[in-house]
Amino acid sequence: MKIICIGRNYLDHAKELNNKVPEKPMFFMKPETSLLLKNRPFYYPGFSKEIHYETEIIIKIDKLGKHIDEKFAHRYYSEIGLGIDFTARDLQKKCKEKGHPWEIAKAFEHSAPVSEHFINKKDLPDTVNFRLELNENTVQNGNTNDMIFSVDKLISYISQFFTLKIGDLIFTGTPAGVGQVKIGDNLKGYIENKLMFDFDIK
Repeated sequence: MKIICIGRNYLDHAKELNNKVPEKPMFFMKPETSLLLKNRPFYYPGFSKEIHYETEIIIKIDKLGKHIDEKFAHRYYSEIGLGIDFTARDLQKKCKEKGHPWEIAKAFEHSAPVSEHFINKKDLPDTVNFRLELNENTVQNGNTNDMIFSVDKLISYISQFFTLKIGDLIFTGTPAGVGQVKIGDNLKGYIENKLMFDFDIK
């Protein structure tokens, strides 16, 4: 299975990091070893002193497809989850400065916590609210209507480059409010008012 992550898909997040707004979807990959499941704790890695959370709606692909027309993209997923794209911001900054790839800052072990369950999109409104609580305080609020590129557009675009397979996950981008985690923190993520994940930083 593939983990495909979309960068800069919310205007306010692009602005908070002083990044240019993309004209086309930009994406990167995480390996399967990035997954962190079942609300297991995230252990702060020794190679970074600045791990940031980025809360994202996740789309789970449930139909094989390539070169998917945007108008048919909705047929290729039926469930929505929530996750975090952990980023070693200090390493990412160095990669950007040197023009290096970002994998060292994005694709490390357990950098992709994923909610234990997914919700059928039929049970959700057309535009989905989600949020992250850090130690019981809301730090990120998002709505899928604020995406620069819609889910259907993302599926269509990605499928032009490689086949999407059943079980592939698409992290659809994060809204503003990203920030640093530290040992002892607790993270809770919600879609609408449904708790999707609850885990600790150790």
